[in-house]
Amino acid sequence: MASNQVCCSLLDRRATEQMSELCLARGVKLLAYGTLGGGFLSERWLGAPEPTEGRDFADWSKMKYRRFIEAIGGWGALQGVLRAAQRIGAKHGASIANVATRWVLEQPAVAAVIVGARLTEREHRADNLKLFDFALDDEDRAWLAEAFAATKRIPGDCGDEYRRPPFLTASGDLSHHLDALPKVYEKQRVPTHADRWRVSSGSHWEPLAGYARAVRSGRRILVSGTTATHGVSRLVGRGDAAAQAAWILDKIAAAIASLGGRLEDVIRTRVYLANVNDAGAVALEHGRVFGEIRPANTFVQVGALVGEGYLVEIEAEAEVESGSA
Repeated sequence: MASNQVCCSLLDRRATEQMSELCLARGVKLLAYGTLGGGFLSERWLGAPEPTEGRDFADWSKMKYRRFIEAIGGWGALQGVLRAAQRIGAKHGASIANVATRWVLEQPAVAAVIVGARLTEREHRADNLKLFDFALDDEDRAWLAEAFAATKRIPGDCGDEYRRPPFLTASGDLSHHLDALPKVYEKQRVPTHADRWRVSSGSHWEPLAGYARAVRSGRRILVSGTTATHGVSRLVGRGDAAAQAAWILDKIAAAIASLGGRLEDVIRTRVYLANVNDAGAVALEHGRVFGEIRPANTFVQVGALVGEGYLVEIEAEAEVESGSA
């Protein structure tokens, strides 16, 4: 993998966090889009009253980035960022858009920015050339840091607005469409129990060893010890315990969802490590997923996990709300 295209701007700085760390470590470059926040990072909106639905939201882009603005704290938070960018621009003879784009370009993992242009409407070709006439200094970055401190972080990881509710998409919160999507695993009723269901991940070990990926009995869901196996036998994240943990937690979430539960229903997790030195990295992944849920948890170092290259195994227990299907 040579590059990754992600959203990055003065409003959405998630890509400058763990995503950049991973890219720098792996030699992957970021191609940044959304650098002008749908046009909101420009003089047009500095000091302007908060827009209303209608003419000011004639395209999906503005509708989407307006929701980003709401996520960082609202119109007042945007104005603070715009004022800082305008102050920096006045110092360098540049526009707010120049400052916004320059900040993204100077992020260590960013190789290029994708600046949207609307032919016959707004192209900004001459203005964009000014990007290469100046660079941000420590004073500029301090002004921006002060503005950032008055904003909220957009929730989740890069692109989570497309994967996790509430969705910050151009057409609004699409969470209500989740029920129409097919589940990753197909649940099956356990023949011997009317109120017991199970799911299989397709691993050849499950029928051989006589177990299920997860079982639901009444309101309780139990997920078997899960490794970073994709398909029949492919190991994901070889040599990287954090990457394996991320894959595992996604599999656990999918198993629970297939049985009618949510990650918020998880009340217990157990993490088994082949190497205690991986505890910190795996704990961060666990915290990324369960930081607000805070289930009971145990970390255990084991002598070895079954299978070559496996560094992490995780199991989980959940209890769904009464009446949940």
